Amino acid sequence: MAQLLRGKKVALLLETEYIYDEVVYYKEQVAAQGGELHMLTYLWGQKSKTFINDCDSPDRPVTSLHALTVDRCVTQVDVNDYDIVLCAANYVAVRLREIPPMGNLGSPSEVNTAPAVKFFADAMLNPKIVKGALCHALWLLTPNPQLLKGRKVICHTVVLADIINAGATYVPAKNHVVVDTDLVTARSFADIEAYWQAILATVGNVAMECS
Repeated sequence: MAQLLRGKKVALLLETEYIYDEVVYYKEQVAAQGGELHMLTYLWGQKSKTFINDCDSPDRPVTSLHALTVDRCVTQVDVNDYDIVLCAANYVAVRLREIPPMGNLGSPSEVNTAPAVKFFADAMLNPKIVKGALCHALWLLTPNPQLLKGRKVICHTVVLADIINAGATYVPAKNHVVVDTDLVTARSFADIEAYWQAILATVGNVAMECS
């Protein structure tokens, strides 16, 4: 069986409030497809960050704590080295939108300056990169509404008002997954398998279009 991601790199943006089972799923699936998974975050000047989460999966009771250490910073890598850029579900995107320095009051002119926001925006500008945003992850794009305007998406209802205000076109697809050229979105972690299959299919489509 062909490995669809052989020789390809996948970036997964992470912060606290991630879903443990989602991270495990990507690790297993990317490896099975012959790809290389890099977990990225903004390290705030540190060599690594360890995130601790008590969420296995949203649909079952908490059974244990999970620790996840990330040592790759979004400011130290080139987004164009990746074939797929994913933002993890749950409240990861919220944390990644924090504007440095820590405790900064911020201003309207700074809302799109958080390093992870800039990283995902740069990915959106490269049609050769397949972008994936699951559940709440489109919050990482709303600071740059011009990148969402006119794009067909689906998301968790918590994010719906924000993506509409950004000018995106909401598509309530029955399978909870929407593909708009190089952007794949899905409603929640419950749709992870259909979402992942759509990402793999989109990788193939993008490769053909760019060849």
